[in-house]
Order: sequence, then C-alpha cells, then structure tokens
Amino acid sequence: MATINASTKISVPKKKPSIAVGAAKSVIGAKKPSGTAARRGSVAPPLKPATLSNASNLARLQESDSAGQIAHVRDLFRQALGEHTTLNLGSPKAASTTRDRAGAAADVAVAAKTLGVRWILKKCGIVDEMQRMLFPGGIEEFLARNADNESEMNGNGSTPMTGGLKASASAVSLASMDEVTTVTSANSLGTDTKRGKTTPANAREGCLLVIRALCQIVGKAAESFVVGAFLAAALDECASSSGAIREAAEDASTAIVALANPWAFRTVLCPLLLQSLKSTEWRTKACTLERLEQCASTASAHVYKMIPTLIPAVGNQVWDTKAQVSKGSRAALLAICNTNNNRDIKKTIPAIVNAMCKPSETNKAVSELMGTTFVVPVDASTLAMLCPILARALKEKLAIHKRAACIVISNMSKLVETPDAVAPFGSLLVPELQKVSHNVQFEEIRDEALKALANLTKALGDAYKLTDEDDQAAEMANEKAEVEAEQKRIEDVREAERLKEEAVQKREEEERKKFKEAMDAQRELTRLEAEEAERQRSEEETKREAARLSTKGGTGKCQGCGLKKCKKTCMFYSED
Repeated sequence: MATINASTKISVPKKKPSIAVGAAKSVIGAKKPSGTAARRGSVAPPLKPATLSNASNLARLQESDSAGQIAHVRDLFRQALGEHTTLNLGSPKAASTTRDRAGAAADVAVAAKTLGVRWILKKCGIVDEMQRMLFPGGIEEFLARNADNESEMNGNGSTPMTGGLKASASAVSLASMDEVTTVTSANSLGTDTKRGKTTPANAREGCLLVIRALCQIVGKAAESFVVGAFLAAALDECASSSGAIREAAEDASTAIVALANPWAFRTVLCPLLLQSLKSTEWRTKACTLERLEQCASTASAHVYKMIPTLIPAVGNQVWDTKAQVSKGSRAALLAICNTNNNRDIKKTIPAIVNAMCKPSETNKAVSELMGTTFVVPVDASTLAMLCPILARALKEKLAIHKRAACIVISNMSKLVETPDAVAPFGSLLVPELQKVSHNVQFEEIRDEALKALANLTKALGDAYKLTDEDDQAAEMANEKAEVEAEQKRIEDVREAERLKEEAVQKREEEERKKFKEAMDAQRELTRLEAEEAERQRSEEETKREAARLSTKGGTGKCQGCGLKKCKKTCMFYSED
C-alpha cells in the first residue's frame, strides 16, 4: 500500500477555461473593426475594379458605341453612389456596401483610363455630378459658408478671405461647355444635416471613392480634374458623423496630395490647407495637418519656400484642446522645418520645434543656437523659424538668457540674405532689443543688445515697415540716432573712466615713489645712527679697558698704595 509523506509530489491537471455558448461566436473568429480609428494613419489598400477587371467586359465596353459607353459609365457611377442598378448583374442588390461602391468607383476609373478621362468626365458628367453631390448649393455657397463660419469664429461681422478655395480647373472648363444631363436622382436628406449636408451619405462616400480611384488608377491625366475644390471637399468630409465617409475622405485627400504636382503646392494646395486649418471641426484640422506633413515629403522644396506662412498657421494648432490636433501639429511642424536645407541649423531643428511647442524649452534651443556658427546666408524661411523663439528669449526674466538671444541675433543678422527677408520680423525683434538695451542693469548685456540692434538695423536697411514711408524713414533715422547717441555716451563714459583711472594710477605711482625715497632716507639715518652708536660704544670700551689696565685710578692716586707718588715699597713703583 502506497504511503504519503512530506516528500510526496502530487500533480494536479490544469482546467481548460470554459467558454459560454452564446459568447463563443463573439470571441472565437471575431474580426477586428474596420473603422477609421482602426486604420487611421495607415496606407489604404488599393481599389480593385469589380467588373472591368475582366478583359472580356473591358473589350465589350470598348467595342460599344458612344451612347452605350455613356450609359455603361453612368450606370457604374450610379452603383458607386450606392443606387440600385441592373448593370449586367441580374437583379438589383438589396443594399450597397462600401466594398461594392469601391469596386464600382474603380470601374469608373478604369473606364476613364481606357476611354479617355476627359471624354468620360465631360460626356458622362461625372465631375459636375460629383460637385453637385459634395457641394449641393454650388461652389459659391460652399465658399460663402466657409467664410461665414470663419467670421463667426473671429467674432466679427466682416467677411474674411476664404484662403483661396476655388473650383477645380476641370469644373471651370466644363461650366463653359455643353450642359450635361444629371445622373442621379434628386437630393434627399441624409446625414450631417447640421453641417448643411443634404446629400445621402452613400453618395458622398461614392464620390470620394471615385476621386481616390481617379488619382490612383488614372494618375496624372486626372490631376487637373481632382486637385482643387475636391481637396477642399475631402477635407470638409473628414468631419462627417459617418465613419465610412471619414475614412473615404481621408484616403481621397491622401491620394489627391500624392497625385498633385509639387508646383501646385504654393498656389493650390497651400491655400486650401491653410483654410481648412481654420475649421471648427477637429477631425478636419487633424487630417489637414497630416496632409501638410505629407506635402513636406512630396513637395519639400516648395514647402520650404512657404515656411514663413506655414509656421504661424500650424503653430497656432499646438494649443488646440484636442490631443489629436496638438500631436498632429507637432509632427507637421517638425516635417515642415526639416525641409529647411540650411546646414548651420540642421542639427538644432528638433530643439527649435520643441521650443515652438513648449515655451519652457526656449532657453535650451537658444543655448544650442549659441553654439552654431552661421556660415550659410540666412533666408526668410530660416528667419521664420528662429525669430519667434529669439523674441520670446528676449522676454525672459534672467538677464543671461537675454544675452544669449542678443548674441544669436547679432551673429544671424550679419548673414541675412536680403532686407526683405528680415523685414517681417523687424517689429518683433527691434522693440525687445531696445528694451534690453535700456532696462537691463548689466553693462555687458546692454552692450550685446546694442550690438545686436546695430547689426539688425543694418540688415533691415529700408525694409523695416511701420506705417507710411515718411514715418518709416523718420523712425529708422530716430532709431539709428538713438543707437549712435547711446554708443557715443557709452564711449564718453568709458573714456572718462579711463582718464580717471590713469590719474589715479599716476598719483599712486608718485606716492609710491615718495614713500620709497622716504623709506630709503629713513634706512640711511638708521644706518648712520647705528654706526655712531657703535663708534661711541667702542670708544667707551677702549677707555674702560685703558682705565682697567692703568695703575692710576680716576683721582690720580695709585691703585696699590693709594698715594699719588708711589713708595719704593709699592709694587707699581716706577722711577719715571
């Protein structure tokens, strides 16, 4: 019989976790959600045509007559908008899914690539219909609505600039051509009614899918038809209440920016993106910041030229209450600043961006700039990155930080490319330098401020704009006169102090000389007195010794017998 003691080991089998019958289907084999949040920031998969991927279907489309081709393309477009269609597919489907609409959108793009994008968009009216879906009230109403929203945001009744939102070149050209028959049914009330959207959600998603398909499948031939107002529409739809529309809008905007020619950034993309940053919808701003970051890689040379315009607009989004917008603005600022090709400040760009986003990092950025040796000419883009940080550093409490900013400004101003490049920042730096030169108690820091002010004034030249031309000239003359007067006053004070110091040194040298002569005379007198005392002491000693050796005492009597004349019996008797 087996015994059990303290050394006996018993193994207990582990229980497998039990799964409820009702919950098994929801856990095992469950798919991840395909919403915007699950795929945000990633690359969307390419669109694949549903019917025209077949060579035989594509050949039948090419062999059809013009009316058949138009009917076929319009039917494909209806299917992309989510409408019921019997396009060689038997009975109509009960409901249209995003996959169905994406396949139909890719079919439209394939047809445009095969038959000619201009012919498809003109004869079939695809562009006009997409604009009617995305802008139910027309381009003018859309622009006016943006202007009204911006006026409400600014708190005034004036109508501001709309940021350059314009219809695409294709829409402008089609407006002057033959009228085309509308493809879809009448507008019905859909989602986002609070945002003024009266088009069905499926139709808007389908239009965005068609735009993306044209960009990815047709390519450069579709650039003039999609870049422009459709970018504004895609960014605007990023604020939709429907996740599918938001995802399609983000993918469409990404495809448009990837397709756009780099030379279109300055005149087309940048005004649209800057206008979208003024939106009250945080999703629109977040997507816009991502597109700016994308433009920094696709059109870096043109983004670099627009840095003076982009940094203030993007920098304002750093303080947005939404974390997505704030984080996106930091990434966009870093991407925009990295397009700067000035090798002198290339290593300090991360610190500069940190200072833009965190004012507490200003002194660290200025410290790194102090170790920078400026060799390359400083242009407007570089100044746009540095001047706001330097102006903030001039307002610091500690004088040592102001001194560092003055040194960087002085070194930077010596290599300014043109007066016009630094002119927009004159009103930002000149008043602060004047305050430092007048208010700081340390003379060395005031000197650095005056030196920086002199170099900056020289770099500004006549480009420092204040009011009108007369006031500008007078102001510049006054500033130069004040700087020269202050420098002359400092030189006079230094000269007076120098003369005073020389007089003091001369007086001290004379006193030292007199003191030395007096000490030498005193030492000589002391030496003579010592010699006289030694002589007298020697004479006295000689007298004492002679008196000690003499037989006569002080009274003239013999020291032996006590008589003035010794007897013969005295031991000191002498016949002399």
